[in-house]
Amino acid sequence: MIVIKYGGHVLENASAHDEIVQAISEFHLSGQKVVVVHGGGPAVDAELKVHQIPTRMASGYRVTTPEVMEVVQSTLSGAVLRNLTNKFIGYGVNAVGISSGDGKILRARKFSPLVNGVPVDIGLVGEAESADPTFLNLLLENDYLPIVSPVSVGTDGLALNINGDIAAGSIAGALMAKEVLFITDVAGIYRNWPDRNSLIDEISLDELKVLSETFTDGMAPKSRAVITALSSGASQARVLDGTDIKNVRNGLLGVGGTVVKA
Repeated sequence: MIVIKYGGHVLENASAHDEIVQAISEFHLSGQKVVVVHGGGPAVDAELKVHQIPTRMASGYRVTTPEVMEVVQSTLSGAVLRNLTNKFIGYGVNAVGISSGDGKILRARKFSPLVNGVPVDIGLVGEAESADPTFLNLLLENDYLPIVSPVSVGTDGLALNINGDIAAGSIAGALMAKEVLFITDVAGIYRNWPDRNSLIDEISLDELKVLSETFTDGMAPKSRAVITALSSGASQARVLDGTDIKNVRNGLLGVGGTVVKA
């Protein structure tokens, strides 16, 4: 089975969005077991703007105050999750929309990224403390396609905003997925981002662990997600540009993007 992380920036492209949902639906309906984990950063940004709530990023992660968290949860586990699930249902898929905290899929703890070697408090941002594939396996065994929002919860019942890439990586590892496919808006992992000539075709997990220490911004959580997935049980990861539907269809067939092998 494969886990697909559907990036929020691709979700915002209406034409690409429909084509990607159709491609994943056809792949699932052909008999493949699939879990989709979605992002939605641009949708959260838009909703925060409507409510005139300021937001900022730190080391590739959204600084999440309680006020921001309320919008994050209602947007990601509400509008984005429901709209995406509805799209899949429209293509004949028996899709189920859930949050990563449901059924103990993920239990989270607060996460503080390192900035220049120093932990930084970024509010209600989480990382997976534990991952339990039981509920997802139950859905997969009965031919459902789970659509998962990255919003999770701690053991104290407090909602935490997990980066979508990190959530997908943790879930893929727990499921021991054959592959975790990151559909994003860049062609793959770059050795020297943003140098477009430094795109990596294939790299080992050990090599990525070393290289990722130099990454910043969005490439940092993405590489961390790949490392999490492969270190905890997934066989390989693929990062590709979903703004072109050909890349997505090729990726589903095991071609293109940057491949990271355990």
